[in-house]
Amino acid sequence: MDNYPFAMKKAIIFVLILAGCSVFYAHGQSSSQLKKDKQKIEKEIANTQNLLKKNEKNQKASLQQIAVLREQISNREKLITNLNGEIMVMEETQENNQQEILTLQKKLEYMKADYAQVVYQAYRNRKLMDKVTFILASEDFSQMFRRLRFYTVFSENVRSQSKKITETQGELKQKNEELIALKDQKLNLLSGKEAEKKKLEIDRQKKTKNAEQLKKQSAQLSAQLKEKQRKRKELDAAIQKAIKAEIAAANAKRAAAAKASASTKGSSSTASSSTTAKSSTTSSATTRSTATIALTPEEQTLNTSFVNNKGSLPWPVAKGAKVGEFGNYAHPDVPSVMIENRGIDIMTDAGTPVRAIFQGEVTAVMDVLGTKVVMIRHGEYISVYQNLSSVSVKKGSKVTTKQTIGTVGKSSSTNTYELHFEIWKNDSYLNPNSWLARR
Repeated sequence: MDNYPFAMKKAIIFVLILAGCSVFYAHGQSSSQLKKDKQKIEKEIANTQNLLKKNEKNQKASLQQIAVLREQISNREKLITNLNGEIMVMEETQENNQQEILTLQKKLEYMKADYAQVVYQAYRNRKLMDKVTFILASEDFSQMFRRLRFYTVFSENVRSQSKKITETQGELKQKNEELIALKDQKLNLLSGKEAEKKKLEIDRQKKTKNAEQLKKQSAQLSAQLKEKQRKRKELDAAIQKAIKAEIAAANAKRAAAAKASASTKGSSSTASSSTTAKSSTTSSATTRSTATIALTPEEQTLNTSFVNNKGSLPWPVAKGAKVGEFGNYAHPDVPSVMIENRGIDIMTDAGTPVRAIFQGEVTAVMDVLGTKVVMIRHGEYISVYQNLSSVSVKKGSKVTTKQTIGTVGKSSSTNTYELHFEIWKNDSYLNPNSWLARR
């Protein structure tokens, strides 16, 4: 670079600074997202920790406690991964800052060298002719103006160069201070990571200890889970029956509306109207036989909106720990028992409000096996909220996203407060994990 003209050097330095700034901005964005994710994970850890503490002496909740511990361990692992990401971004930012410092130092050297050369030349020529004599010795007014202009521009350039040097020195100082601050932040992150590793190890030891205790109660827990599964199947049958009834009612209502609309037409189109009504009724019957809901234009719009929000729908409770996973699988702590779960189970605090995951219409409020169930239809999708202690909506109510529809009830088998949540499309149940926002 020493062989380049000064103007070329300045251009190269400028490009390097811009590149450095853009990289720093990109990392800043990444760091900001990591911090947001970290706050969410820490909030989840605090929630699960609170649940563990409240149920510490609850003998019936042994399986729930180990499920919450499993969630707690997962969250701690996520937090450690997040901290690793923050540390990586911090190291890259430090490296970028060091590169910027080197660039600024090089820039400062060039500016000082250029400034020194100007000052030296001015010093060498100071005795040849002073400023006033030089201007007055002009041959004409035009030359005098040019000479005066030369001195003015020269003075401005000297002042400007001096100012730039001062500003660059200030930037250099700021970058050095930022580097020191980043090093301190990195040390804090490393310290936090080590603390989380220790907590993670404690949680793992606690989970192992609980698992060993569960083995001693295997027969008792197996009977408890089988009874719970038996009741769940009864509840599933009731929910499925209600959903099929809702589909049939919705299709019958639409068919009746279509028939009424056709009958209002003039007598000249009576035959055509009759054919249309029959066609509509036949179509409705076909729809009912395949258990799908025929949507009105308004319902279709709602349905599309629901689908477009897949993966970002709010959870039915603001806080809690998942203690029952979707699907058919051997119980993770009592492998002799097979679990059939059409939704997810969320353990939370007493009195926790249950909220609608999306706008829609309440199509059923039921009392099944001593537990309250609310169903909300969003087009051809239906969300189901089971094990409510109280309900604040009624059939036909229009609800909005996150509107409170009731409160979570206590589970008789575990003495814990749990919400069972499902999502259906027509008469087929879906995995709620694919629809709810990532926590």
